[in-house]
Amino acid sequence: MDATEDPRIRNVVIVGGGTAGWMAAAALVQHFRGAPLTITVVESSEIGTIGVGEATIPTIRRFYAQLGMSDAEVMQATQATCKLGIRFQDWTRPGSDFIHPFGLYGQDLRGIGFHNYWMRLREDGDQTPLAAFSLGASLAQAGRFTLPSRNPPSSLSVFDWALHLDASLFAQHLRKYAEAGGCLRIDAKVRKVELRADDGFIRGLVLEDGREIEGDLFIDCTGFRALLIGETLGSGYEDWGDWLPCDAAFAVQSENAPDTDPPAFTRVTARSAGWQWGIPLRHRAGNGLVFSSRHMTDDQALDELMPRLMGRPITEPRRIAFRPGRRRETWVRNCVSLGLSAGFLEPLESTSIALIENGIERLKQLFPDRHCAQPVIDEFNDQSAREMERVRDFIILHYKLNGRDEPFWRECRDRPIPDALARKVALWKARGQFVRYRWEMFHPASWLAIYDGFELWPDAVDPAVADLDPAALARSLGEMKTAVARTVAETPTHAQFLAALDRSLAA
Repeated sequence: MDATEDPRIRNVVIVGGGTAGWMAAAALVQHFRGAPLTITVVESSEIGTIGVGEATIPTIRRFYAQLGMSDAEVMQATQATCKLGIRFQDWTRPGSDFIHPFGLYGQDLRGIGFHNYWMRLREDGDQTPLAAFSLGASLAQAGRFTLPSRNPPSSLSVFDWALHLDASLFAQHLRKYAEAGGCLRIDAKVRKVELRADDGFIRGLVLEDGREIEGDLFIDCTGFRALLIGETLGSGYEDWGDWLPCDAAFAVQSENAPDTDPPAFTRVTARSAGWQWGIPLRHRAGNGLVFSSRHMTDDQALDELMPRLMGRPITEPRRIAFRPGRRRETWVRNCVSLGLSAGFLEPLESTSIALIENGIERLKQLFPDRHCAQPVIDEFNDQSAREMERVRDFIILHYKLNGRDEPFWRECRDRPIPDALARKVALWKARGQFVRYRWEMFHPASWLAIYDGFELWPDAVDPAVADLDPAALARSLGEMKTAVARTVAETPTHAQFLAALDRSLAA
C-alpha cells in the first residue's frame, strides 16, 4: 500500500445473510451512518439458513434499540412473544421443574448476598423455594407478564425480558433497515475467494456469474461452512465434544397448542439422551430435540420428539449435525467471522444471537484500518475466545449437575470439567460465593438459579448471618415473599399483555 494512500476501510463485504449477516449489516449501517463506507451483503437465495434460533436473552432488546427500533415494532415484525426465562423440566431428576429467570432474587443486605439469608432459614427447616423471592421466576410460573418498572423501588422489582421470535422474519426486518440505510445486496453464490499474493489478505470474491467483488474488510457469516475464515484462511476448529457430547438436533415447526395461553418462557425438557425445546411464537411454535448420536439413533430421537410437540406439526423435521466448539481465531488478516462460522454452542441457554451481538460490538470498538493491525486482531480473538469459553462452562454445568439415571446422563456427570468451571463450583460449594471472570455473559443471579435448580447448595452460610434471630429473619423474608406474590396477582396474563399490544398497534 502506498504510504500516501488513505488507510481507512471503505468497503465492507459481508458474505452470507441470515441472522448473523443482516444483524452485522444493520449495526454497521447505523454505526457508520454518514461515513464514506460501503457495506455489501453477498448471499444466495438458493442457499438456506439454519434459522431455528427463536429464543433470545434480554441483550437482543438493547441491540435493536440501538437501531432505533421499539419492542412493539420488532415483536410485530417477527411474530414474537415475551420471554421471562427458561423452564428446565426433568433435569435434576424426572419430575423436577425450575426456572432460570432474567432477574434477581430477594434483596442483598449489608453487602451479603440474599441467598445466604435464604439458606440460613433453610437450616431451620423453612421450605420456601428460592423462586418465591424472584419476581421474574414467579411471573413466569404464573403465566403473567408486564413490563419492568423504569425505576424499580427495590431489587425485588428487578427483572428483565427477552423475545421468542421468528429468526427468518427478524433477518428480513433487519435487511429492510440495512438496505434503507444504503447497504447493497447481491444475490449470488461465491465461486472463488481470491487472496492478495503479498500478504494473504482477501482481495475479493468471484461470483458464479463471473462478477468480482472487492473489499477492504470481509465478514464471514457463511454458517458452519465457514467459507472465508475456515476453508480459505485456514483457521482451525477447537472441538469441545469431550465436554458437550450432543452433536445433532432435529427441528420441526408446529401449530401452537390449542386453547392454551403462550407461556412466557422457553421450555427445555431432559430426554433420555439429550433435551427437547419448545418455543411459542404468535403464529406457530418451534420444537426440537438436541441429542447425542452415540447414545440415540435418528429414529429413536424422532420417536421421543414427535409425540411431544407443542401442537400439530406443520413442517417435516429437519436434522442438523454440529460440532460444539469455536474457531481458534475468529479474526484472521482482513476477515472477521460471526455466528456459526465463528463457532457453535447448543441453544440450551439461548446464547447464539447474543454471541453475534457481542461479536458485532467488539468489531465496532476495534474497527481496523486496511492494515488490520495484529494487536487489534489479537484483542478481538482473545475477547471472543474467553466469552465463548465462559458460555460453554455455564452450559456444561447443566450436564454436570444432572441427577438422571440413563447412560448418557451418567456419563455427563462423570465427565471431567474445565478447570475454570471446577474452581467456580468448588468455591460455591465451600463458601457460597461467585467467581466473575472477564467477558462473561451470565451474572451471579444466573449461576444461583442453576445451582439452586439442581439443588447444589453451599456447605455453610456466610458467617455474618449465622447468628441472626430466626424469627426476625423469617418475618423479613416473609414480607419479601408477600410483596412478590402481591405483584404477581396484580399482573395481567401473558396473553392479555399480547392482546393489549395488538390493540395499541392497531389504534
